[in-house]
Amino acid sequence: MTVPRWYAAALPAYLAALLALDTQVSLRVQFALGVLTFGVLVAALRPLLPLVRAQALGVVVFATVGEVTGSLIWGVYHYRLHNLPLFIPPAHGLVYLSGIALSRSVRARAVVWAAAAGAAAWGIAGLTLLPRLDVAGAFGVPLLLVFLWRSRSRATYAGVFLVVAALELYGTSIGTWRWAHDLPGLGIPDGNPPSGVASGYVWFDVMALLVAPWLVYAAGGTLKPKRWIRSSGDLLSSIRRREPIGTMSASGASSRASVT
Repeated sequence: MTVPRWYAAALPAYLAALLALDTQVSLRVQFALGVLTFGVLVAALRPLLPLVRAQALGVVVFATVGEVTGSLIWGVYHYRLHNLPLFIPPAHGLVYLSGIALSRSVRARAVVWAAAAGAAAWGIAGLTLLPRLDVAGAFGVPLLLVFLWRSRSRATYAGVFLVVAALELYGTSIGTWRWAHDLPGLGIPDGNPPSGVASGYVWFDVMALLVAPWLVYAAGGTLKPKRWIRSSGDLLSSIRRREPIGTMSASGASSRASVT
């Protein structure tokens, strides 16, 4: 097992407390929370294999780029103080580890079906039942469903989706951040949070999983990136292959982590 199962409960609990505390503090205390969260991420990474560490750090990098683009530049959503809180980048790494732990704590098939059903229901509700129309979010749901259907890492994506969905609903409800009513410059109605928000996390995870072997190799590890990609299957090409969900015994990320 690449990630301790108790991460599935402990890390989301920490993040929930962090988001609640952030609604009550000043910018200086928010900075301290960021330093603390980086420390929590480092502690969470210590017992893990180098490949899993590289994956989590890759998520932090790609997610931070997405945060700067989506929040500070495009203005699709805003945090309470209209900045990018220092705790957000390491929090993305903790979300990723939580998703892996969740996918390893419950049967992979059950996690995938729960994520797929939840995403589809949320997307439909955003177009029909929810008080705020969510057209933009609905665009992201099919992308997520494709990854949950065909990717070898679908259990990891499903676990991350469930964690992200819970934190998004929680964070927006307490006012830690808020999504714009419409996509700036496009005028497409968006939810708060949008149903397809987890599709962005899919891309963060895909890029991190692709880059991680090269990071380990560059750091002097014995992992051969090209051999790793051939033996475990390129993530992007795996999307084009149909694989029955019931044939998967563990998440793609965890099975790859055993390759050294």
